[in-house]
Order: sequence, then C-alpha cells, then structure tokens
Amino acid sequence: MRALGNAVTLTAVVLLAVAPRAWAQSPGSKIAFIDVQRVLVRSAAGVAAREQLEREKAGMQQKMDAKRKELEALRDELEKKGPLMTADARRDKQDAFERNRRDAARLADDLQKELEKKEQLLLQRVLQDLSGVIEKVGKERGLVLIVEKRGAAVLYGASEADLTDEIIRAYDQQNPGKDKK
Repeated sequence: MRALGNAVTLTAVVLLAVAPRAWAQSPGSKIAFIDVQRVLVRSAAGVAAREQLEREKAGMQQKMDAKRKELEALRDELEKKGPLMTADARRDKQDAFERNRRDAARLADDLQKELEKKEQLLLQRVLQDLSGVIEKVGKERGLVLIVEKRGAAVLYGASEADLTDEIIRAYDQQNPGKDKK
C-alpha cells in the first residue's frame, strides 16, 4: 500500500506525542516496536481492506477490457475496410479511433487515481483504528514508547519488544474483519 509511509509517520507522531510525559515519570522506561506493514498484511481488517481493493480493481479492469475491445474493433475495421473507404470516411474512422484511444487513456488514468484514493481511504481507516489498539496495548503493558519498526529505522529489536502479533490479535478482536465502506 503506497500511503503506508505517510500514515505510519502520522501514527508514530501520535504515539511519540504521548511518550514524553511517561518517559519523565519512569526512568526504567520500556520501549517496544511493531511492524505496521505486517499488521496490515495479517490482520483481519487489513486482509478485508486488501480484498475490497482487489474487487474494486477487478471491476475497473473489466471497464478497461471493454474499452480495449472497442478500440481493437475500430482498429480492425480501419485495417480491413479502410482501403475500400473514401478518404473522408477513412479520416472520420481514424478520428473516431484516436478519440476513443484518448478516452481510454483518460479512463485508465481516472481509474488509477480512483483506486489510489480508495486505497488511501481504506488504509487511513485501518490505521486510525489501529492507533487506538496500539495505545491501549502500550498502556496495558506500561510502555512509554512504541515505534514503528520500519519508519523509525529500528536497527535492532529484541523479540520480546516486538508487539506486532499482540497488536494483530487485539486489533482482530476489536475489528473482526468487518468490511468497511
């Protein structure tokens, strides 16, 4: 998911904003990390979001396939009947073909932008829900700081500091893969 970088950064900023108060209160602070990408891939809500995007993508692909077939039919007609047409008729068919080709290119661009927008919206919803789960687990475990493994450039992380699987379980309990639209 493309928007992951920005969303993870926002999530990390939210989590880091809570840390300074706790840090000052607890000299033996506990820090943990999660792999948000893994949460998105393995959590029920993340899987549901990806499946919804795949359905959207399949519908868009059908539209593009229909447009491509239309273009192929026009091109075939031009190739087969073009030599038999008058110059004006051939030019009209060629213009129609070029117009349809431009329309297809615009449609492909529009569909790609629409898919990216939907992907970003779904990701934003999942990460918004996830942020609350992360905060809850962090408070339950008495942590002062939770960082995102990839966005925070964690160079080493002990396995006991990895909360990813715990976050996935807690998130799935809170959001059992319900299809959000």
